[in-house]
Amino acid sequence: MTTILDILGSVVIGGIVLFLMINFSVFQSSTSSSSDANLQIQQNAKTLAEMLSYDLRKIGYNYSANPLITAESKKISFHADIDRDGIDDIVTYLISDSTQAELTEKSNDILLMRIINEDSSSGPTLGLIDAKFSFFDSVHVITSDLAKIKYIKTELWIESIYPVDDKYPFTYWEMTINPRNL
Repeated sequence: MTTILDILGSVVIGGIVLFLMINFSVFQSSTSSSSDANLQIQQNAKTLAEMLSYDLRKIGYNYSANPLITAESKKISFHADIDRDGIDDIVTYLISDSTQAELTEKSNDILLMRIINEDSSSGPTLGLIDAKFSFFDSVHVITSDLAKIKYIKTELWIESIYPVDDKYPFTYWEMTINPRNL
């Protein structure tokens, strides 16, 4: 009789240990997925920010007049010699609506379109769900006067491409750039 109780006690203790190991494994897997998703959205935000920063810093490069053509919350156009070939380029960044991001699973993804001299290229959405440009004068007051703009603030809202526990983790990236040629 004591042998049966010992066996039953061992089975119960073994079951509890097995349950704890399975629970730990599920927790570790969930944490790993969440960490991977957060790392991916940070990398996507960095990629978008580097692309914008590279071009926005060149506003007016090799151009003598006021280089800004359009300065709106969802669109910016400017003159710059982007490829350093001595020829003035017109660069436009345009934020699309969600209907143009057809190849994504999520309905709220948008595209950041980069147009250079009428040559349009839109890369992957990278989880971009919203973006906004703001323009400031020399004392950091918001302005829409193209001649007074000295700083450009870009805000990016980026969500994970894949859900984690039925939710999409997100991040916000903000940068203010002072192009040398403004």
